[in-house]
Amino acid sequence: MLIDAVEIHHVAMPLLYPWRTAYGEDAAVESVLVRVESAGQAAWGESSPLAAPCYSPEWAGGVFACVRDWLAPAIVGQEINSGKELQSRLSHFKGNPFAKAALDTAFWVFKAQRDGRPLHRMLGATRDRACVGADFGVMDSIDDLLRAIAGAVEAGFPRIKLKFRPGWDLAMLAAVRREFPKCTFHIDCNSGYRLADLDMFRRIDEFQLAMIEQPLAHDDLVDHARLQEQIETPVCLDESITSLEKAQKAISLGSCRYVNVKPGRVGGLTNAAAIHDACGAAGISCWVGGMLESAVGARICVALAMLDNFTYPADIFPSSRFFASDLGRPGLALVRDEQGRPAVEAPAAPGIGAEPDPELLAKFGIARARIEAK
Repeated sequence: MLIDAVEIHHVAMPLLYPWRTAYGEDAAVESVLVRVESAGQAAWGESSPLAAPCYSPEWAGGVFACVRDWLAPAIVGQEINSGKELQSRLSHFKGNPFAKAALDTAFWVFKAQRDGRPLHRMLGATRDRACVGADFGVMDSIDDLLRAIAGAVEAGFPRIKLKFRPGWDLAMLAAVRREFPKCTFHIDCNSGYRLADLDMFRRIDEFQLAMIEQPLAHDDLVDHARLQEQIETPVCLDESITSLEKAQKAISLGSCRYVNVKPGRVGGLTNAAAIHDACGAAGISCWVGGMLESAVGARICVALAMLDNFTYPADIFPSSRFFASDLGRPGLALVRDEQGRPAVEAPAAPGIGAEPDPELLAKFGIARARIEAK
């Protein structure tokens, strides 16, 4: 397909309440949506790195500028017919996976729409539903957290993820396990600790968690391998896996037993599917993570989550979980899988079946740019 134009939008979507993690707090989700145009047709992609370079070295304002000034000009006016070809054309730009993901996801959605196929089928998935878990950030009190978990348990979520950071750590975990001794939990440290905290991680073994997500530095593989050797609880890598090459090195080193795959963090669907395949071949289970995207980005994650080796319940949320007004239309709602668990369903319509609402795109907009072929 010949890329005629790329339209880029930097937006800030207000959250119902702040999202608190080990790296900080967000009152709004800053995201970058792109619209790729070719031969009179168009499709949207999304990448949500958040407002500040705290989850990763990228941030929404920088992603917007990178796509506007470098990545979009590199593909506009060019013939691109596969995700690998798109990645190749962007490969001389170092890093910047969130920026590359904005274009890569839009390319895949366009390709699916053009071919009249649902995106998950275009990716090779055979199932249409995947179960999801519940997530809870750092709250004002442990009592608030326990009430929230009780609601999730009653709703039938198969696993619950808890943000974990200094000051909201072992005491919180002990209270949760006392109240819910049989539920499946895992914790997400968001790179908040170091190998010097080994004694604490050994104590965590007693809580029988499904995994510890990204306990150590955001770019580390070696210390995670050392940690995994010395604790029983499986380590899951998130921030550390930014490419297929990093995933392959983590597999070789024995750095983890799970991998969280987020399309934005790894450079798009092309790389996400390749990481899924590499982990599957190595016997490492994956699951799809989210970055609080709009329904546009969330439906892209839904399509990815249908692949076979995404076996742990995904981090994909209904629009009502975080937003009073989700700029993606229609909003994302949960369904039930064949076992009655909360789940997401991939649409049967071509592409992802969602686009940004024009009024909300303008209302939440911070910056906009358009790159056209000369």
